[in-house]
Amino acid sequence: MRHGRHVKKLGVKAPHRKAMLANMANSLIMHGKIKTLTTRAKVMQSQVEQLITLAKRGDLHARRQVFAALRDDGAVKKLFTELAPEFKSMNGGYTRRAFFGHRLGDGASLSIVELNIERKVVAEPKKKGKEETAGEAKPETKEAKPRKEKKPRAEKAGTAKKEKAEKGDKKKKAAAK
Repeated sequence: MRHGRHVKKLGVKAPHRKAMLANMANSLIMHGKIKTLTTRAKVMQSQVEQLITLAKRGDLHARRQVFAALRDDGAVKKLFTELAPEFKSMNGGYTRRAFFGHRLGDGASLSIVELNIERKVVAEPKKKGKEETAGEAKPETKEAKPRKEKKPRAEKAGTAKKEKAEKGDKKKKAAAK
């Protein structure tokens, strides 16, 4: 019987494919985002989702199964300590894939795969200036910069030539000294 024989080959032999997918999964876990070919991204995305589901279990057997797939202590540690608690409330959809474009050399379709975690924005502490007192905090607002008036092209060309001529005169005077 041929059960479980529906594997995307990705144009490489089985050991190369396993190593390549493990490396891409490691990179995704460690960095949070990778750019790769679309077909590779699809295969790797399903593998990473299975690994995150195992990590959510959190027991020793799950840790050993994840290590067998990733072969990297740092990635396994990060997956179990940092990422699994963030995905605890989710039932799937741990990653997202977005089309990136085509590679210039051969026109291959590229995608970005990233972990689907909500980034916590950490507010920087406000610095107290001389004007501010301890009890009062002034709201910081951005002021609009006044726009520069556009000069007609004829005027721009004339001023640019004058500036070049002045720079040339300065260089000649400096060389004469």
